[in-house]
Amino acid sequence: MSCYVSSNANRLYAGLESGFGVGPAPVTADRFAAVKLTARQRSAQAERRDKTGSRTFPGTPAGQRRKTTFELQAYLTGWGGGAQRPGYAPLIQAAMGGAPLHYAGGVTGPGSTATQLAFSAVHGLVSGQAVTYQGELRFVAAVVDATKVQVNAPFSTVPAAGAPIGATLTYFPATELPSVSLFDYWSPATAVQRIVCGASVDKMTIKVNGDYHEFEFSGPAQDLIDSSSFSSGIGSLGTFPAEPAVQQLNAQAVPGHLGQAWLGSASDRFLTITSALFTLANNLDARANEFGSSMPQCMMPGKREVGVDFDLYQNDEAATVGLYQAARQESPVPVMFQPGQQTGQMFGVYLKSVVPEVPDFDDSDPRLQWRFRNSRAQGTVDDEIAVALG
Repeated sequence: MSCYVSSNANRLYAGLESGFGVGPAPVTADRFAAVKLTARQRSAQAERRDKTGSRTFPGTPAGQRRKTTFELQAYLTGWGGGAQRPGYAPLIQAAMGGAPLHYAGGVTGPGSTATQLAFSAVHGLVSGQAVTYQGELRFVAAVVDATKVQVNAPFSTVPAAGAPIGATLTYFPATELPSVSLFDYWSPATAVQRIVCGASVDKMTIKVNGDYHEFEFSGPAQDLIDSSSFSSGIGSLGTFPAEPAVQQLNAQAVPGHLGQAWLGSASDRFLTITSALFTLANNLDARANEFGSSMPQCMMPGKREVGVDFDLYQNDEAATVGLYQAARQESPVPVMFQPGQQTGQMFGVYLKSVVPEVPDFDDSDPRLQWRFRNSRAQGTVDDEIAVALG
């Protein structure tokens, strides 16, 4: 018997659900390191208006509707690259909607330039999909033909014939969103174990240039299950699932200052960025007020909102001035950030069309900063954002 449970003595797993609230069995590969998981469940306290002859609250009956929410913070960590994915990848898919497109990599043929890749065979890439080369991640801006693609920003080194192009996983938005189960196991084994089932990502944020690159996921869930009060049938489970075999977790956090930023119609690289925050909001509406159930039955996504806030030092370079002009003229520009710079540790965010808001001038520091706020991405159909692991 321990005198307390250490807040660092837990292990988190994330798995995609086959249906809302129908959780998978946790597996070792789904484990990831999190900074913090907050799961809350509150019962509705409906007002009683019956006259009891007293001013004392008589209580509410059991079985009231319950509201469950979660918030999770995690660092961008290395995962090995290739077809592998980090344990938090199901949360990215739950936020975006689409299943990841895996690009296995390829080999360049003759004729590549800094912004155009010529492959030695059919590439099979689609617009918005990511590729990597020598620690740089780029997105396909246009498919020229079966063996050539145009990328959104130039590579630092032109790929020579026979150069390897690295593997990636690319996530696109979709109309429908999957849900996930979050398994929260603690030591000792006799402590209360938890499952957040039917977890739906209403908001995903990506923070760039802090101490470490960070993700935040939050939203509603169907239920919060625990091992102490579990009974068969809860969460479509016959028994409370045992934790899979615990292995050493190799989760090296990527320093927040490593990566690249490309902004503007000319795809200019900016080295003056001081911070950036990407936000995706799905505006979920829970089907939770129907007769016969005390828990939500599904989540309906609303209008998707994708935006970016970023700060940079102002200078008189043409790219910086051009960004201000685009804001004044309300002209859309592409935005791409690449946190990380090593294979298996790179993450890319690509907004192909963003109308920047006119920046605030912050002269409180020795150097003037521009603060771009609430710049919203736009698109045609499910194409305003793409994120990738490489």
